[in-house]
Amino acid sequence: MEIGQEIYTLCDKLFPICRSITGNGVRETLILLQGVCSEMTIHEVPSGTSVFDWTVPKEWNIHDAWIKNSKGEKILDFQENNLHVVGYSLPIDANVTLKDLLPLIYTQPDQPDAIPYVTSYYKERYGFCMTQRQKDSLPEDTYHVYIDSELKDGSLTYGEILIPSTEGNTDEIFLSTYVCHPSMANNELSGPAVAVYLAKWLFEKKKRRYNYRIIFIPETIGAITYLSRHLPVMKDRIRAGFNLSCVGDDRTYSYIASRYGDTLADKAAKNILSFHYPAYQYYSFLHRGSDERQYNAPGVDLPVCAVCRSKYGEYPEYHTSKDNMGFISPTGLQGAYDVYHDIIEALEYNRRYQIQCLCEPQLGKRGLYPTISQKGSYGEAKKMTDFIAYADGANDLFDISNIIGISVKELLPTVARLEKAALIKAVD
Repeated sequence: MEIGQEIYTLCDKLFPICRSITGNGVRETLILLQGVCSEMTIHEVPSGTSVFDWTVPKEWNIHDAWIKNSKGEKILDFQENNLHVVGYSLPIDANVTLKDLLPLIYTQPDQPDAIPYVTSYYKERYGFCMTQRQKDSLPEDTYHVYIDSELKDGSLTYGEILIPSTEGNTDEIFLSTYVCHPSMANNELSGPAVAVYLAKWLFEKKKRRYNYRIIFIPETIGAITYLSRHLPVMKDRIRAGFNLSCVGDDRTYSYIASRYGDTLADKAAKNILSFHYPAYQYYSFLHRGSDERQYNAPGVDLPVCAVCRSKYGEYPEYHTSKDNMGFISPTGLQGAYDVYHDIIEALEYNRRYQIQCLCEPQLGKRGLYPTISQKGSYGEAKKMTDFIAYADGANDLFDISNIIGISVKELLPTVARLEKAALIKAVD
């Protein structure tokens, strides 16, 4: 639980920051993440930059916002909850009637006590968000609406961590997460917080077969921007990738497949989840909704899937003020960290193995088989002989694990003993 608690504490620090797809909130967030993993580099891409079919938008920053009644009392205050303002709202300072105010207020009618998360990134407007109950209770009055914001040429900001292989390999594992939502804990903060602690652990590993590319971006426009700068190298090097989002609650685990569900990333995710949490929820690519959309786009075709706790869009707290620090937990974050830790470890050791003799090897003379034959004494040896039976050079560790029903983590000591005895050999 130690890491789960550290991740939760980091989320708690990040929670009050008002983030959007651009702006100082993103920079402040990345600097705090950089405090966990100092190897992170922070990049700026100017507004107006063409990125495939899109353009990097103007930068948005907000300082304050409120609505006051005719008595000067604040009935809505951005300082209390930054979801109260529609993302990318233009500045406004005006007095309006109730009739004029109501169209400016967005609610979530099916959740009358929740403040919704609403944005207008690519259409200039302004607006406020509150609970349906509060909106319904507003009396006839004159209201002072105020938003102190600015929308101007600036830049899009993202973070990147590159972790080198210790073996001189060029192949990469890719992790992507986003840093663009205001105060919602599961649907955003959990992803970058878990990802930065995975980066910290990877730097501490003495041996790394793969290089690791970990990015912290605004959703959609950030992924498109990053791909526009790095796609040829990514297509050449990435062997498996994962989109980290919504990894903080305790309810379940979810897997969202790549476009065809047949990549090494899919194989690793399904295998690890089947042993860690067999009742996990499966979603095809038709139920995508996060940046796996960009990484699987035709012509991009990166081997990227996603492992979540409760999947975005599938839990009632999603994109509302109910997705708060009480919704995530240290145990939920720890569970997601453990799953991704095990996926990465399994990928590091995943090979196809070929037995180096014909028929069953003589395990006893190598100290790998009981020298006394008695019922019940073959458990460990059975695991070894089952592994050998499928070590034909065609099956990798995930395949053998699936066939014999033993997790990759549990098989690794067996593989080490067989390699030490020169009975198996890794093959390309």
